[in-house]
Amino acid sequence: MRLLPKTVRYPKGEIFFSPDGQTTTNLLLENEKNLRAIRGNQAAMIFQEPMTSLNPVFTCGSQVMETIQLHQKLSAAEAKTKTIALFDKVKLPNPTQLFNRYPHQLSGGQKQRVMIAMAMSCNPSLLICDEPTTALDVTVQKTILQLLKELQQTTQMGVIFITHDLGVVAEIADRAVVMYKGIIVEQGSAKKIFTQPEHPYTKGLLACRPVLHQKGERLPVVSDFIKEDGSNSNENFAQPLVLTANRPIQQSKNILLSTDQLSIWFTTKKNILGKPLTYTKAVDEVSFNVFEGETLGLVGESGCGKTTLGRALLRLIEPSSGKILYKGADLTARSMNSLKSLRKEIQIIFQDPYSSLNPRLSIGDALAEPLKVHGIIKNAGKRRDKVVELLEKVNMKAEHLYRYPHEFSGGQRQRIVIARALALGPSFIVCDESVSALDVSVQAQVLNLLNDLKKEYGFTIIFISHDLSVVRYISDRIMVMNKGRIEEIGEAEQVYHHPLSEYTRQLIRSIPGQKV
Repeated sequence: MRLLPKTVRYPKGEIFFSPDGQTTTNLLLENEKNLRAIRGNQAAMIFQEPMTSLNPVFTCGSQVMETIQLHQKLSAAEAKTKTIALFDKVKLPNPTQLFNRYPHQLSGGQKQRVMIAMAMSCNPSLLICDEPTTALDVTVQKTILQLLKELQQTTQMGVIFITHDLGVVAEIADRAVVMYKGIIVEQGSAKKIFTQPEHPYTKGLLACRPVLHQKGERLPVVSDFIKEDGSNSNENFAQPLVLTANRPIQQSKNILLSTDQLSIWFTTKKNILGKPLTYTKAVDEVSFNVFEGETLGLVGESGCGKTTLGRALLRLIEPSSGKILYKGADLTARSMNSLKSLRKEIQIIFQDPYSSLNPRLSIGDALAEPLKVHGIIKNAGKRRDKVVELLEKVNMKAEHLYRYPHEFSGGQRQRIVIARALALGPSFIVCDESVSALDVSVQAQVLNLLNDLKKEYGFTIIFISHDLSVVRYISDRIMVMNKGRIEEIGEAEQVYHHPLSEYTRQLIRSIPGQKV
């Protein structure tokens, strides 16, 4: 798409584009004016994060209209009619109403569908999808994949689908290309790549998937399959290493935390006097127990209330009614000032580590901050030693102390926020979608790390995720939420392999690549 910054150099090679099958253009030789005529018109792109791709100050409808009017000679009324028709085509509910809504008023799946409508607005010959389903739950992901497949078949466009989710590749791709450090190491039909991989890197990616492993078994990572001697040669790979398994951690039957008829309602409409008229029941009379030492998996579709519930357990969101009992004490009856001591015992690892780290603080300062706030270590030198120890616990180095968040990869940032959560020695941790945006190998590293740290420190985890295969692997029990209520709760293997609820069965059926 020639969207890289002007500082990027192209020392060799060409990019040939033939939208009509007859005229071929080398995009590297085109000027900016010609490229603007191609982008969004003959070649379109769906970006990974729709919230940052959509302009927050314009309505969704006006942004799609802008693309249409830029490339097609249509009046505003005609462009609006076409936009609403596109919203209907991508199966957005109430297209006429959504036309006038802003991006923040839509769910993640709805924003992604707006981006697809925008990309499809000019009937492109080529559609590039860059991780378009990464942060979506399995049912919305399945809908998006089906939609893309239908659009591709009806318009006969070519699609390049960029993803780290191998199940998605199996579901949607005709051919697959595997890249490692900027080099194509393997390519062929998707079926052959999955059933007869030849390159050690491909074998490593396939073996990293939690769905292939039992609980307690240590997940392989790519470094177990390939080794480098410092050169960039893609020929220098070692044979797979022998993996050792961890025994499942046995949790006690002592209740650490429980909820009693917990409800969290958000006001959606008020009268002119400010009195609430209607509510969204994000969490609706939920009661459950969490046992000491266990990992409780919490799954459900986007908007089911799982993140709201996780944050409410730490009183980051105030409950509307009900009780939260931690070690027998009712947290809802305590004032915010009296909860300071509780922050040492209950921690949260947020979904996006980049936005939960202060970009102006070095990693050393970010990890030292909770120690200073709680007055645990008052000596600066000893605090530094503790921070180095925490970094080493999560497989980072002392030399990382003075670097800033933007200087790390996604997997490294995730390990940093895990280290920060461990700084105060908590007994209970809420992991909110902490591996959802990571590729399979980095995801395996983080899951192994959580299992190792849990074994060492003995803390309890609520693991929130929309990925059922990950939840099955790491959890002792699974709790399924649907529209603010508990749909099902039970042993992880039982819920995954023999679900009682039709809703749970639907979630499992929606997991891409199940047949592979």
